[in-house]
Formats: sequence, C-alpha cells, structure tokens
Amino acid sequence: MPLRRDDPKSVGGYKLVDRLGAGGMGVVYRGRARSGREVAVKVVHAQYAADGVFRARFRQEIEAVRKVSGAFTAPVVDADPEAARPWMATQYVPGRSLAQRIRGRGPLRDAELRQLALGLVEALRDIHRAGVVHRDLKPANVMMAEDGPRVIDFGISRAAENQTLTETGQMIGTPPFMSPEQLTDARTVGPASDVFSLGALLVYAVTGRGPFDTDSPYLTAYRVVHDEPVLDGVGGPLRTVLERCLAKEEADRPGLDELALEFATALPEGDAGDLPTVTLGRAAQAVTETRPGTVADPGGDGRPRLRSRIRPLWAAVGTVGALVLGLTAYPLIGPGQAEDPGAALPQGWKQWQTTVYESAPRGAKKAMSVHGGTEGGPECLVHEDAVYCGGEGVLPVRLDGRTGKTVWRAGIAPSGTDSAMYSAYPLGVRDGVMLVQQQILGESTETDPTDIIALDAETGERLWSRRVSEAYVDMTFSGGVVVTPDKSGRTLMALSPRTGAERWTKPLPANHYCAFTEAGEGLYLECLPDTTEPQDHLVLQLNPTDGSTRRLTGPNNGGLLGVLDGRLLFLQSTDNEQGEELVTEEVLYDRILLVHPVTGARSTTKLAKEYAGQVTLVDGTLWFAASSGRVTAVSARTGKPLQQISTSLELPSLPTYDPRTRALYLASASGRVAALDTRERTLLWETLPRAEKVSSGFTVEPDVLLQEGALVVTIPNGTVFSLDPAHPERKSASG
Repeated sequence: MPLRRDDPKSVGGYKLVDRLGAGGMGVVYRGRARSGREVAVKVVHAQYAADGVFRARFRQEIEAVRKVSGAFTAPVVDADPEAARPWMATQYVPGRSLAQRIRGRGPLRDAELRQLALGLVEALRDIHRAGVVHRDLKPANVMMAEDGPRVIDFGISRAAENQTLTETGQMIGTPPFMSPEQLTDARTVGPASDVFSLGALLVYAVTGRGPFDTDSPYLTAYRVVHDEPVLDGVGGPLRTVLERCLAKEEADRPGLDELALEFATALPEGDAGDLPTVTLGRAAQAVTETRPGTVADPGGDGRPRLRSRIRPLWAAVGTVGALVLGLTAYPLIGPGQAEDPGAALPQGWKQWQTTVYESAPRGAKKAMSVHGGTEGGPECLVHEDAVYCGGEGVLPVRLDGRTGKTVWRAGIAPSGTDSAMYSAYPLGVRDGVMLVQQQILGESTETDPTDIIALDAETGERLWSRRVSEAYVDMTFSGGVVVTPDKSGRTLMALSPRTGAERWTKPLPANHYCAFTEAGEGLYLECLPDTTEPQDHLVLQLNPTDGSTRRLTGPNNGGLLGVLDGRLLFLQSTDNEQGEELVTEEVLYDRILLVHPVTGARSTTKLAKEYAGQVTLVDGTLWFAASSGRVTAVSARTGKPLQQISTSLELPSLPTYDPRTRALYLASASGRVAALDTRERTLLWETLPRAEKVSSGFTVEPDVLLQEGALVVTIPNGTVFSLDPAHPERKSASG
C-alpha cells in the first residue's frame, strides 16, 4: 500500500516507494536504489532503537539472512544495524504471501502444490546448511513468486550455535506452525523444528486450515504438544509424509533430502497443461486510504478537504506484488446517470485529457525527468476553474480546468534535484495563493527537509517559503491556515497563506505520534502513544482559527472515519496477530465505534461480517471498495450489508461522493472510472481504461475530483483527464 504521511521517505539512500507490512519489531517498505533496483527495507520501530536486546536481535537477523543464499530465499542487499533506526534491505520479491494466496483462491493443488513443497524443502536446505534455524516458517512468511516460493522474515531465527535472545517464559512464534520443542524448551530448537513447521504449513496449503487450529492460541499450543494432528482432507501418499513431519519427537521426523524424494513421489509432476496459469488481471490485495484526498470545494477557498478515511496510524497491511494489468475492453454499462443531473458543466468546458508532464508556457517549461515512468504520480486539487497538481517527482503545475491546457509550472526544486527524491504536494489555494508542501530526500531520515512554499496562483511565482522540519511531517490546510508542527516537533503552529506569519501555536501531546484527519466539518488530530502496549489513542478536536482543542479518546485498533448522527464514527479492525512475526494480511474491519464529541459516551456495533478495502461514509452507509472491484454498501447503524455491486476496476480508489447527484465515483490505476447510484445502489456506468500498461507498485493512488458538474480524474502514470458524468463515453480532447 502507499506510504503513510508519517513514514520516512528514504532510508540509507533508498527511496521508499510503499509499505509492504508491519510487525512487532518494525515496518517493511518497498524501496528503490538510485540505479532503479527494488529492495524490501525493514526498519526497526523508533521506540525499540534504543533497546539493546532489540538491537542485538536485529543484528542476529541480519547475520542469519547474510548466511543464507539460495534460489528460494530473499538475500540481504544492504544493512545498517548501528543507524539511529536500524534497517536492512533484502531482495524485493513481487507476489502475494501464501496466506493471501489461500485466502483469495483457496487451497493449492497439483503443480502449484508440488512447486511449493519442493521449493520450501530447497529453501530449508539452504537455511540449515548455513547453520541457521528459521523458527517462524508460516504462510505469511512464504512469498509466492512466479518462479517458486521465497522464504522471508528471519526476525526470530538464530544460528544453531547461538543462544536465543528470547526471555524465559516468553513465547515467540506463531502457535499453529510452531514445533512442540519451541513451546516446551526453546533452547533445544534445531533444524527438525523447521521440518515440523513445514508439515503444518503444507497441511494448511492443502486444506486451508492448520492441523492444530483452535480459536485460542493457548489451546492450539497445547494441541501442538499433546494431540495428534487433524489431517482431514489430506489423502494418499502425501498424508503419510506429513504425518512423519508432524511427529512429536524430533528424531522421528524425516530429513530434508529424504523429504525431497518423498514429495517428488507423493506429488507427481503433471504435463504442461497442468501448470498453474499466471493471471495478468487484478491484484488481489485490498489497500487502505493513507493520504489526504481532495473532494469538492464547497467552501470556495480551494481547501483540499481531507476525505473521510481510515488514518494510517494503526492499520497493518499486506504486500502487493507488481503485475501488469491486462487491458480487456469492457463496454460501457449504459450511459445513464443518477436521477438528479446536478449542476451544469463549467462554462467553456470540454472533455479533455493531458499529463502533468506536458510543456508549460510559463515558469519551468519542462517537467522533471521521470525514471522508468514509475516515480510517484500526480496529486491534485480543484479550485474554481483550475486544477492544481503536484506529487512525487512532480513540480507544481496549474491546469485550466475547462480545457486541460497547462497554464504554468513552478520551477521551485533546487538545481540538480533527482525526481526520485523529490515531492511537492498541493495543500490548498486561498486568497490567490497556492500552498505546497515540498520535501527533498537525503541519505537518511534525519536530513529530509520539509518546506512550505507559497506560489502566486495566477503566475506560479514564489511568494514565500518556510522550512518547518528536517524530516517529513504531517500538515494540513484548514480554516484558511496551514497547520503544521514546528522544527522542534513539539509545537503545532498555524501559518497565514499570504505571508507565512504565525497565527497561533499549541503544544503537541508529549510521547505521541500524531496525524491530521477530518470528520464532518471538524479537524482532528489522532495521536498514538509511543508504546508497544495496546492503548486507546488520543483524539484532539482542533479549532484551526485559534488552536483551541477538545480531548477525546479513540480505539487502539481503529481510525476516525466520519460523523454519524452527531457522533464520531471509528471503524475498527479485526485484531491482528502482533509480535515478532511480520503482519502481511489485509486489514479487515469488523466493528463500528460511535463516540459523542462532548460527553465521550460510546456505543459499539458489530458488522455482520468482516470487510476490507477503501471505505467512505455517505448518509449513514459505509461503502467498501475491495481490491477485486466489488463495492459493498453496509448500514453504519446496524452493521448489516445492504447491497453488493461488481465493477471491473482493479484496486479502485477511495470512493468520491457527489451530494448534488448522489452518485459515488471510483477510478483505477489504469484510468477506468465507475459511477454508482447511492439511492438505488446500482452501477450506472463504467469507462474503458486510459493507460496501456500499469504497475500496482504506484506510490500515489488514482483519484476522482469534483469540478461543478464535471469529474477530474488522476492516475499514477501522470495522466489527468476530465469527463462529463452524464456522457462518460465521449472522446477526450488532448490537453
């Protein structure tokens, strides 16, 4: 999923492109070297960087991975265990985890199962030859690459000759896939423990469940130690092999060489027609909204309204492998529209399409050079008759919202700046001023300065600039002022858009990580405590006019989404496993928490089932847009599903709601756009894609903006286009 606002933008000279997952020790990002090589970068949580035990464990992980080199493991590329926040870069493996593969498509069969079993045996052979025991072989730690599985995450592995760093009585691992000796005496764990885990993992791959599964991890651990495995659904010679792998005594388990022969016999090789098909279709991993999105400008001040979404402070998400999207031509599903056609199109408007890289007649004529066409993409806002854009590797530009013509480009980046290390996000437009948040990445998170730059909205010329931090900070434009932390990071301040003068200052909560969000007409700070213990987070309702606040509390596993019947609505996630393992499952939401903004009174509603994907709250209905393109309407008052609507969009954007037509709009990275009627809960229409080739590794999401009666759509390859929602099939004129 895309980076969160509080994530670093580079580590050790690697530009961080998106998030791959998070666990107890740290966060894993997809990074890119200056050469274009992609890596997976694991960064230790800040609160653990000063902990000697965690640093020692991280050094141990680096040493373990460096010892291992094979076709079915991800080798270490670079590392700095002594950095302020220790990090390690390994080979990036595009693809889904085995857990995600099973969840999305069910148990493995035939050639795919054979490839997994023999690939994991080979991986364990390489690991054990290096004198390392993995100790956490489980579905989330096996990546399903096109050419075979890859074993990742050596976070709790140890060299066979070393003592474990696990404290007495502390269980580290995942009970359904742990060996009996891991649970009874971790100091005796050897290579045979990984064989037991392999057996449990393959039972899961064949049946979709583990051989010792229960609802309680403690009861599961008891069954691992004392009970026989449940192998219902596993038959033939494979059952016999797996029974031996799951023997309670280490000496009774087969060795890896023996296993390779037995798996080759139990899982015979099929002919070419049995090989698994690689689908060049939709990615199967839902993502969560992690950035401020812009919607209509009802206040007329060019303020980029922060859409209702789940904030990134708490959500743990999964990996998404890059794939090329097949561009099958889908016919339009009726050119209809919602019953109320809404406002007329802007005067002089015509349907248009352009890119943020077009030449400009004023300011910087040429855009920054783009490396390989995958560097970030545009993020835009609409104000009056103009579209203002910026983004990663994108200089600020103004487009004519009626024709798509580029009006100016602001050459505010210092000479020689690499586009891969540059970002300029539009904050808002007010009093003839466009406000931009600019960051130029350095070699470490300590030297990534963030500036606020004010541009003349008519000419693009710089009016003033101010450095607010030496690292990335979350900021917003609200109530006619820029609200941002100061250089110390301990104080919040509001700046005038015209002059940059301070309007007010306010202390930030100590020992918290904070980010902005909006709900209804209010601005909020959601702040997580700097601790690993699960605690409710602090929510501050902030008045941007004078800095006054009201304190509330939110759930530790939920984010503020919007306002329902005068109460703040938090959407809560299913409890994910936390600890040493890397969390790579998609975020699932199962509860709604309502909090009264004055009294703090709470009420909880359980959803009828778990939902994942981008979510928007509209008139008491939650609209979940899943990665498959399916959109589900759920009552926010009862938690019951109301309707499911299928679309052909791959990884759709956060839905944009137009209250004038009561239509909901979504876009995909390929430029498909869909419209839904929120009253009838039906699909109105879909368009064909605009991009010929799209990678799912984009760092800026597609977006749909409202400009009076027209739609403005941005997609990650830099394309921006406008269309008439009443006639979406019309051809676009070039901008």
